Amino acid sequence: MVERWGLGKPRSKFNAKLWEGRTAPGGPRVALLLPQTYMNASGDSAGPARGSLKVPLDRVVVLHDEIDLPFGEIQTRIGGGLAGHNGLKSLKRGFGDAEFWRVRVGVGRPDSTDPEIVAAYVLGRFREPKAEVEALVSSAAEETERLVERIASEA
Repeated sequence: MVERWGLGKPRSKFNAKLWEGRTAPGGPRVALLLPQTYMNASGDSAGPARGSLKVPLDRVVVLHDEIDLPFGEIQTRIGGGLAGHNGLKSLKRGFGDAEFWRVRVGVGRPDSTDPEIVAAYVLGRFREPKAEVEALVSSAAEETERLVERIASEA
């Protein structure tokens, strides 16, 4: 997103890297936050950032991996369950509510429900070819741009 929107260099703030700017000349203003915490503590960074930047919760967009979607599938929605996703649980704690936008990026699920196997799967390297992973990242960025434009047009 930083490259697509030409956001330049980040500031270090909220225990994160923070970029601010516009999606394009005259486009919507955006703040992009990349927490420098562990994923399961991302709300400790994102919550204070949202408060300081005064961003309404319905204008927050979170991109995250989703094992309940097949690899390559991308869905957007506002709110919903947390499905055991520790990053989403942390964000709910940090924001005080789970009614934020999500870009759910399907990474598939291992053939096990054992928590250790699932954790190793989501924390490990992709098993798919590099070109497929790059296509997934590009598709997720495109979907995020569409969502940001839609949210901005409804405001």
